[in-house]
Amino acid sequence: METLLQLKNVSKTIRGKKIIDGLSFDVRAGEIFGFLGPNGAGKTTTIRMIVGHMSISAGEIAVCGVSVKDHFEQAAGHLGAIVENPELYKFLTGYQNLQQYARMTKGVTKKKIDEIVELVGLKNRIHDKVKTYSLGMRQRLGLAQSLLHDPKLLILDEPTNGLDPAGIREIRDYLRKLAREKGMAVIVSSHLLSEMELMCDRIGIIQNGKLRDIQQVHVPAADEEKRYYIQADDTESLIRQAAAFGDMKIEKAENGIELSLRKDDVPDFIKHLTDSGARLYEVKAVNKSLEDRFLEITADKGEAQHVQSHR
Repeated sequence: METLLQLKNVSKTIRGKKIIDGLSFDVRAGEIFGFLGPNGAGKTTTIRMIVGHMSISAGEIAVCGVSVKDHFEQAAGHLGAIVENPELYKFLTGYQNLQQYARMTKGVTKKKIDEIVELVGLKNRIHDKVKTYSLGMRQRLGLAQSLLHDPKLLILDEPTNGLDPAGIREIRDYLRKLAREKGMAVIVSSHLLSEMELMCDRIGIIQNGKLRDIQQVHVPAADEEKRYYIQADDTESLIRQAAAFGDMKIEKAENGIELSLRKDDVPDFIKHLTDSGARLYEVKAVNKSLEDRFLEITADKGEAQHVQSHR
């Protein structure tokens, strides 16, 4: 897939302190990329550099192959963004807000405004004043505003902050629709693990200004191994029999054990257990949750507790 955003060894130093340290990652067309980390990890600073609100101390950021540092106006033409809260005129209607923004953007027609209003689900309330909108509706209007010029890359900083569960679900559904139907790349920063797991295709974990890892959300973290749960009639005997198969880390689980195996080794492992006399009741793959993986990656860094699971 086409790469729409590329960061290469990006750093930001403020008053002699390195806030962002050598970030490198790509975001592709049609995907929602989550930027996950504790408050203060550097998410908003990175976003501010991407959208041109803050200078880059070192490294390179390119949007659709265009350097943000050298050709910002051209790069910005491919960008839509809401950093923190959308800026709206509350005394105007939603439609008047969009008209006001359209005046500052070339080529935005009435047809385009109507299409975006339909897309974000505000058709029935677009002519009401913004001061009567719920927080979720204001977020959707801000989203509409950022989409008027047909950006290829959409960046949202904490888009679900302050929303109730219904509002959060609405925003999530709209973002997935944009990525799927328009082939847009969407970057969402958050510290809410459960929301990122539901919304994103890939997640970059940032901590103390450094990128700790990038993971697929809905597949095992390591392609070569999966985690398996095994239940037998005698757990202690099962542990001994499993250990005899080879050098592996075996953990006790409820009424059984958990361990990691290569897929190709699973048939031989099960045959080994049954040949050793084990009576197996259950063998199943166990995919670790995003929360489990996040805590593993950040456990030694002392900041994982600041990220909320909301489970």
